[in-house]
Amino acid sequence: MERILIIEDEEKIARFVELELTHEGYQIEKAMDGRDGLERIKARPFDLILLDVMLPTINGIEVLRRIRQTKDVPVILLTARDSVIDKVMGLDAGADDYVTKPFAIEELLARIRTTLRKRKTTRNTILTHGECNLDITRRTCLIKGVSVELTKKEFDLLQLLLENKNHVLSREILLEKIWGYEFDGTTNAIDVYIRHLRMKIEEPFNQQIITAIRGIGYVIKDE
Repeated sequence: MERILIIEDEEKIARFVELELTHEGYQIEKAMDGRDGLERIKARPFDLILLDVMLPTINGIEVLRRIRQTKDVPVILLTARDSVIDKVMGLDAGADDYVTKPFAIEELLARIRTTLRKRKTTRNTILTHGECNLDITRRTCLIKGVSVELTKKEFDLLQLLLENKNHVLSREILLEKIWGYEFDGTTNAIDVYIRHLRMKIEEPFNQQIITAIRGIGYVIKDE
């Protein structure tokens, strides 16, 4: 299930979009100002962000610039300002698309689908960290040139951590992304899988790839 963050200070618009996207099967979070939006982005990964330009505390363009300093998450701007200059400014700041208010929800849904599909098709198929190479198309893992066999869950877990390098993922987020809502166990399952993963990709090669953050979760940090 794809997670979308709506950063919009107009409550009626935010609620309307939230209901429509939830109906379409997306998982939604909302932020009412730029500062709250950045805090949410810092706290957990999102698959797409709907970002209003005219926001309190920190305006949308500045929020977008700060996002682009560390993340490549798709961003669609929402704004009542439809001049060419405003659109160019937003796109130059790193927006993937631009929707002018008032908009038809069908158009917004189509643009979301297109943006997500485009990102999936252009996404790098090989994730690397030092001498760890994960080919997400062939589902293979090489450590220092040696092929390492991973289970599906181990592979998905390593892929998620590599896709969010330098971003601490909580056990709850890892469970949700890898197992989904049908999982009825505890977050201790993550610790078990991380331990198995380390036995395969770290211990035999005398290296550390995954870092545990006490009381929170796990992260792969840039060397």
